[in-house]
Amino acid sequence: MAGYAKDVLVETDWVQDHLDDESIRIVEVDENPALYEEAHIPGAIGFDWKKDLQDQVKRDFLSPDEFGALFGSRGISNDHLVVLYGDRNNWFAAYTYWYLKYYGHDAVRLMNGPREKWISEGRPTSTDVPSYEGTTFNAQPGDEAIRAQRDEVMQALGSSTELVDVRSPAEFSGELIAMAGYEQEGAQRAGHIPGAASIPWAQAVKEDGTFKAPDELRELYTGKGVINGNDIIAYCRIGERSAHTWFVLHELLGEQNVKNYDGSWTEWGNMVNVPIEKGA
Repeated sequence: MAGYAKDVLVETDWVQDHLDDESIRIVEVDENPALYEEAHIPGAIGFDWKKDLQDQVKRDFLSPDEFGALFGSRGISNDHLVVLYGDRNNWFAAYTYWYLKYYGHDAVRLMNGPREKWISEGRPTSTDVPSYEGTTFNAQPGDEAIRAQRDEVMQALGSSTELVDVRSPAEFSGELIAMAGYEQEGAQRAGHIPGAASIPWAQAVKEDGTFKAPDELRELYTGKGVINGNDIIAYCRIGERSAHTWFVLHELLGEQNVKNYDGSWTEWGNMVNVPIEKGA
C-alpha cells in the first residue's frame, strides 16, 4: 500500500478476489479459536494459537521441524503466499506473521482489517473446514534478529535500546497485572520494565481495525521517543500485542532493528530479582 515501507498488507476486496487462487493460503488465527467454527473466510485454514502454535510442555513455540510439519500437514508449502487475519484487530494474526518471518517464510501478508471488518462488509463466509492435500513446508532456523529473549532485555536496561510496552496504561502502571477480557497467563508482579515507553498497541489502528496512515504512525512512535535511530524491543504480556507493534515498526515503517520480546511480562513479572517500575 502507498506510503508504507513494505508491501505487506492486502485489502479485504483483494482477498475476496483471490479466494480461488491456488497459490494462496488464507489463515485465520483468533484469540478466541471458537470463532473460526462460527464463520470464516471461505477456504481459510484455522489455527488454534494455544494448541497448534505453542509447545504443549514448555513455554515456547514450536521447533523448526514441528512448525514445518504443522504447516505442511495443513496444505501450506513454502511456495504459497500466506494471507493472515483474525479477531481483535489481528493481534494473533500479526503474531503468526512474525512467527512465519522468524522461521524464514517471507511470502506472507496481513489482511488490513480483522475478521470483524470482513463480516461487517457482508463478504462471504463459510463453516466448511477445507481439506488441503499435505505438502512440504521447510522452516529455516529461527531469525534471532527479530526475537529478543530475557538476557538481551536485561542488557538493554540503561542502554540506548528503546523499550516499548504496548499493554494498556493500567497494566503499564502496575494498577493491573492483566486486563479483564484478555487471554490470561499469570505474572506474580505488576508494573513495567524500567525505562520503557508506554504506547498501547491499538493506538496504531483505526476504529475498523485497519492501520493508520504512515505519517500518523511515525508521529505516534517518534513522539514517545521510540523511533530515534536506536534499536527497539517491544513487549506486552505474552507476545501477541507486541508482535502487532513489531509489524507496525518493522514492516510498515521500515525500522530495521526491531525485536519482539515474546516472553514479555509473564516472564519478566515472574522472574526473581529483576527490576520493575510502577506508575505512569
